[in-house]
Order: sequence, then structure tokens, then C-alpha cells
Amino acid sequence: MSPQNTTRHDLIRVRGARVNNLKDVSIEIPKRELTVFTGVSGSGKSSLVFGTIAAESQRLINETYSAFLQGFMPTLARPDVDVLEGLTTAIIVNQERIGADPRSTVGTATDANAMLRILFSRLGRPHIGSPQAFSFNVASISGAGAVTMERAGQTVKERRTFSITGGMCPRCEGRGSVTDFDLSALYDDTKSLNEGAISVPGYSMDGWSGRIYRGCGFFDPDKPIRRYTKKELQDLLYKEPTKVKIEGINLTFTGLIPSIQKSMLSKDVEAMQPHVRAFVERVVTFTACPECDGTRLSEAARSSKIKGISIADACAMQISDLATWVGDLTEPSVAPLLTSLHHTLTSFVEIGLGYLSLNRPSGTLSGGEAQRVKMIRHLGSALTDVTYVFDEPTIGLHPHDIQRMNNLLLRLRDKGNTVLVVEHKPETIVIADHVVDLGPGAGTAGGTICYEGTVDGLRTSGTSTGQHLEDRATLKKTVRTPTGTLDIRGATANNLRDVDVDIPLGVLCVVTGVAGSGKSSLIHGSIPPGAGVISVDQGAIRGSRRSNPATYTGLLEPIRKAFAKANGVKPALFSANSEGACPTCNGNGVIYTDLAMMAGVATPCEECEGKRFQAAVLEYHLGGRDISQVLTMSVTEAEEFFSTGEARIPAAHAILQRLTDVGLGYLSLGQPLTTLSGGERQRLKLATHMGGTGGTYVLDEPTTGLHLADVEQLLALLDRLVDSGKSVIVIEHHQAVMAHADWIIDLGPGAGHDGGQIVYEGTPADLVAAQSTLTGEHLAAYVGS
Repeated sequence: MSPQNTTRHDLIRVRGARVNNLKDVSIEIPKRELTVFTGVSGSGKSSLVFGTIAAESQRLINETYSAFLQGFMPTLARPDVDVLEGLTTAIIVNQERIGADPRSTVGTATDANAMLRILFSRLGRPHIGSPQAFSFNVASISGAGAVTMERAGQTVKERRTFSITGGMCPRCEGRGSVTDFDLSALYDDTKSLNEGAISVPGYSMDGWSGRIYRGCGFFDPDKPIRRYTKKELQDLLYKEPTKVKIEGINLTFTGLIPSIQKSMLSKDVEAMQPHVRAFVERVVTFTACPECDGTRLSEAARSSKIKGISIADACAMQISDLATWVGDLTEPSVAPLLTSLHHTLTSFVEIGLGYLSLNRPSGTLSGGEAQRVKMIRHLGSALTDVTYVFDEPTIGLHPHDIQRMNNLLLRLRDKGNTVLVVEHKPETIVIADHVVDLGPGAGTAGGTICYEGTVDGLRTSGTSTGQHLEDRATLKKTVRTPTGTLDIRGATANNLRDVDVDIPLGVLCVVTGVAGSGKSSLIHGSIPPGAGVISVDQGAIRGSRRSNPATYTGLLEPIRKAFAKANGVKPALFSANSEGACPTCNGNGVIYTDLAMMAGVATPCEECEGKRFQAAVLEYHLGGRDISQVLTMSVTEAEEFFSTGEARIPAAHAILQRLTDVGLGYLSLGQPLTTLSGGERQRLKLATHMGGTGGTYVLDEPTTGLHLADVEQLLALLDRLVDSGKSVIVIEHHQAVMAHADWIIDLGPGAGHDGGQIVYEGTPADLVAAQSTLTGEHLAAYVGS
């Protein structure tokens, strides 16, 4: 083979990429090397790495399956790019939270639980059945009956019986907790149904629910609930689904409680709309199941043991301890299983997650923890020449743990794989073989390649990343004096060891410590309810592709009213989800054509040319712009537009100012929320809460997804919040934020059962001087003391 061919196959070549804000980007990325993509938040890194290279690789792999199989797989459209050559199989390890189903745990999300179940079904004494008998997701059922079959032209009846032994606790159905309802919050017993006694969201007496409840005939709709007989109250609250005929239509009546359990409690609390969530938190109390003691498992599954340990005990152990226990088991008949299980558990420890337990609900993992859990299955893989794509793998990691993550990335590269990493932390950028810097700005001001080459070249390149790579924050000369304290006493959530701490108010307080030391347990799990704390995290914002920053922040409301007032028409005309929507595309701006197992095609709507509104609506103007032009403006443009003249709307201007303050000036008002990164989502939530009345803000790693240059802007914002009389508590690992704090609370000394204690509280300067903790050592090295 000629040398020319060799070099051609050693590169991933991208020509003319235009996904999202990329401006005809062309680039060659070396294979079998570690390439780090940098650039300000919103510069196009994810569009290039995830939206173009990884997306096309996955689409091409899916096309190797038969059309029948493709029908069951997610359909992926081809990215907007002219040429993509030299692609290899891409494995994406991103920060999407692992599904927060109540039944999903760390053990079920990895292969660890499956292997443990087989182990207990082979070695557990007494023997109770197959691996299913140890699964809290399988219920025990049995049945018998006659089956009719055609055999040799004869109709034959045979009696059949079957039984399945599952490990699910029958009381809590494998959820580990049972629910109690505060009945007085479900209805007002002095009223009748017709008077609107039921106070459950969505159960209005004017809608379908009302027609079913009033017309089912199980109770008198005009009788106050307190005068119901025992049977009537039982039916209203607990009746199982029953067919009823109302006004000639066949419908189903279900009691209030089973109906709430099905429609609300089967969902993750985070996924609920705010008013439904508030209702559930007010009405329902979750307590550990008294029958299985929160283990989710049946009595039989808990009775079977290996060396005195049941599967429930094993799942409750810290993974580092469980790995030791499994390592000590010697049984030739299951040797391959023990080897594999031990490897999986030690991978958890290696990756810095040894402090978790297998029974930890997967929905409670942070984005960084979820990403590292997904990495586990790839660590021992024998595959080589694979492209691994990571999205900020250092998120949620203390500086002490970043070195460990760097070693893992280098190990994957050294096995002959191509490793692509989107990253902002200088500690990871400096280990790269090749750096690609995108920018120069964010949104429409980004999308071009500013630099590619070595790390040394980046330092002298003059790009924003190059200039800030060696940035080091300095300790503050003076710190603010607290105006009060938020007292936490006897905190024992998760791994906390009876912690007492006074969190100072009126200052910038940073809570830090290695991953798993108990920071979130202390702040999210122990602050007493009613303390007036507003928590801003990075969880996904629920919303379809119709949702955008303008609808989410409530910005569109005053704008619609101003358009309506200026033109003497209804505000609903200026909503693409209501009367003003283009009838052809229903206000989507594009027509979606479903092509079954092929990728669906989205074509701009010819009627409204992608503007989403009826032509008649676009005749109405405010300040010389129509509503669709307003939605294409960036936040910065809109802030200027709505500040003066005919278009002056103080309510809209105030919201836009907050969006600029949090560093989202580059977002366009109509950009779908589904395209925002985790850091952008958190800053959008912060902007909406900043208009609130709460006095204390809790921010969970606000530097996530922030470029080195943007961290300065964030610190200025935190200062402004504190100076305006707010208290700010930040859970953070970034040394620049620690150095800027007025007060630091450091948890540790280790993770899991080695943590859960306060190892330092005081000013950053004293922490640096003492260097008594891991955080102190790293902070001292960072500020150059």
C-alpha cells in the first residue's frame, strides 16, 4: 500500500459541515490519538463532534441492519455535511442522565445486578429458583386453565398450569417505598362533586373526568363528600378500573388514588409539570416499604444467602467493599462469572465511583456520575480502532480525581482507539495530542475553526482559549461578613455522619470536596424545608421542540400583549402554538414526513417559509418588526430593541437583561430548548429564578460547560447577586470559584463511607495556608502559594 493511502486512512476528514451554527467547517482529525475540542460555550463543539461525526457514524452502523430491524431502532437523519470520510464505529459517552424510572438503579443500569442474580441463583442457600427469583422487577405469578388447540384436524383441549417466581416485593411492587395520601388535600369534604370538591390537578368537573365521576352512578354528585357512606367513599377513592356507560359512550371509571398512582406517581418527580409536582409533594408522603425495608425484594429473595450475605445486603454495600467480598469468593463452577463481576466492580472503583452502592436509584446520579457509569462497560472492552466521544468527562470531578480520568482517556487511546473529547478544563486540554479550538464567539458569532494543532501552539495562538489556558484566579484580599446563618443540625442523609454546620448567609459560600464526599447530601438533602432556598440544577428542561427561551422564561407573554395592543387584535394571534399558527405546518415551521424505518425528512413549510405564523399575522408590526423577526433575534439584539421607542416593554427588557447577565446573550429567542447544553439549561433556569423573591440560591456546578473566559463573567454575576442582598451557595470543584469565595465548606476526607464529614470550614486564604485537606493542596497549587 502506498504511503499516500496510509495517511488518508489515518484521518477522519470532514468537509463542509453546517450542523446548527457551523459555517462550512472542514477539518482533518488524526486517528488513534486524543483530540480535545475547546471553545466558548455555544461555539459549535458539540455540533461538530456529536451532531456531525458521531451522528453519521451511528447512522451508517444502523444502515447495516436489515430494514425490519431498523424499524425498531431510532431513525437518524443524515447530518448537513458535504463529505465525511475515514469514520470508525463511534461510541458516545455523554452526560444525558440515566433514565430516572423509579425501578432503575445503578445495578440495573450496568450489568452488575444481572451477574449478581445469576451468582445467587447458583450459590445462594436455600436455593429459591432461577435468576428471576432475585429480580425486584419480576413479580411472582401463577395460573391454570384450559387451552384449545387444533391438532391433526381435531380440536383438542388441554389443561395447562404455569408459575413464575420473581423477586419483587408484593407490597411496594419493587419500588422500595410505599405512598401514603393526605386525603384532606385530595378533596374538600364539605362540598359535593358538582361544587368542585376534588382538588387534584386535571380533575375539573367540566372536563371528561367530571363527566365520568358525575355520571358513573356510584355516588350522588350533589351530596357533600362527608355524608358519603363507607362504600361510596371506598368507590370514590379506591375503586379499580370499571367499565361504565355515560351518555351512551363506553368509558372507564377509576378511583382517585389508583388513578393518581398511574398518572402521576409512575413518573419521575423531576419530569412533572411544576403545578403537578407541587401537588404530589403536598399530598403524598413516601416511606420505606415496611415489608421489604426498602430493599425492593421479596422475603424469599432476601432469605437466600452466600456466606451470610443476601443479595439485598450485597446491593446495599459500598461498591468498593462489594468488590472485595466478591474477590474473596472461590467457586470453580462459577469462576468465569466471578471474574467478570469482579472486573465490573473494580472498574467502578478505578473510575472513582467506588463510593456508590448498586441499589442507588439511577435518577439520583449527577450528570458526571452518569457519564462515568456509562464508561464502565467500555473499560474492559477488547474492541480497538473505535472512536470514543466524551462530553466534558471531568464534570463533577474534584481536581484530585481529574488525574484519574485523564489516565483512563489515555488508556483508551493507547489501546489503538481514537478519543474525541469536548472539554474546558485546562488539566485535560494539556494532555491532548491534538487540539481543535472553535469560535471565536458563541451562536452566530461562532461555528468556525480558530486553531488546530498542538497544545504548545494553542498557548501562542492568540485565541480566547490560548489566552486563558494559563489563567489563575487570585484569592480575594477581603471577604464579606455574613449577615446570618442557615443552621443544619444532625444531618445523616446518605453518607453524612451526624453533621452540624452553620452555612453563612449574605456571602458567596462554596461547598466542595471529592466526588461522593456528601456535598449534595448536605445541601440538597439536609437544608430544612421552608428555608426559602431556590435550587438551580442542570436537569433537563421538559419541553418539546416548540419550546424556546422566549416561552420558557415567560418573555413572550408581555411581547404578545404589546403586539396585540399596538395592532388592536388578540394576543393569541402571536402564538405559533395557538391561533396565529400556520395551518399547513401547525406552527412547527417544518413539515415532518415519517418514512418508517428510514430517517424522517423535515422540509421547511412552503406556506409560511419556516416562519411558523399565518401570513395575516405577519402583517402586524411592533417597532417595524413582525413576531417571526422578533423570534429570530438574539437575546442581545432583543434587549436593545425592547429598551426604547415604540417597542419599549420594561417587563420583557428585564427578562432579557437577566439572560444577558447569565451569559446567554448569543441565544436566539426562538431556538428550541432541545438544542441547549446542560450548562446553558442551568443558566437559563438561573435567569428565570433571578426575578424571584427567594433570598438564597443554591447552584450545582454552574461552571459546567463554561469556557475559561466565561468563568470570569460567572464570578461577576455571583458577586452581583450577593451584593444585591442574596445569599449564594455553590457546590463546585472549579478552583477559580473556590478562590473567589468568601467562605468554604470542605467535605471529606474521602468518598462514600470514607467521607461525610466536614474537614474544613473557613476562608479560602486560611485553607490555602493550612493545606490540611486535598482541596487545600490543590487550591494552593492553583493560586501558586
